[in-house]
Amino acid sequence: MSIKLAAPALLLAALIGPAGAAEPLPEAIAAPGETVVLSLHAEGAQVYECKAGTDGKLAWAFREPIATLLSEGKTIGRHYAGPNWELADGSAVAGKAIGNAPGATAADIPWLKLEVTSHRGNGALTPVTTVQRINTHGGKLDGACDKAGAFKSAPYSAEYVFLKKG
Repeated sequence: MSIKLAAPALLLAALIGPAGAAEPLPEAIAAPGETVVLSLHAEGAQVYECKAGTDGKLAWAFREPIATLLSEGKTIGRHYAGPNWELADGSAVAGKAIGNAPGATAADIPWLKLEVTSHRGNGALTPVTTVQRINTHGGKLDGACDKAGAFKSAPYSAEYVFLKKG
């Protein structure tokens, strides 16, 4: 892992470390015993598709995320359907949600805890076992949809914290 990636992660670990954490994460997404590998800011959109629900009524259904991963204001990767996170260093992980907690407002997508289910390439994400999505802003889509197959996106931002066991 490069110094550029390590410094923010170490700073974040110092700020949110177990001793004296000001705001502990909700239990549903906490990862006790895991250490921060990397923390990145994401800017993008949550994409929805208009589909008939089980009741036959049209409603917006989540389809996929599309986001840029940033470190110190520089693009270093992307987040997309899977969910997948891929860095410019060639490393990537895919995950599945195993816990969630509500966002700060009704317009914010939930905070998530995701278990890494696969790794690709070699780089900063290689040791990662857990991903947390926290500090979400936006991303929820409300309102009626009237045409099946229509797409709409809702802008969002979040912090993704990449952790490893031990």
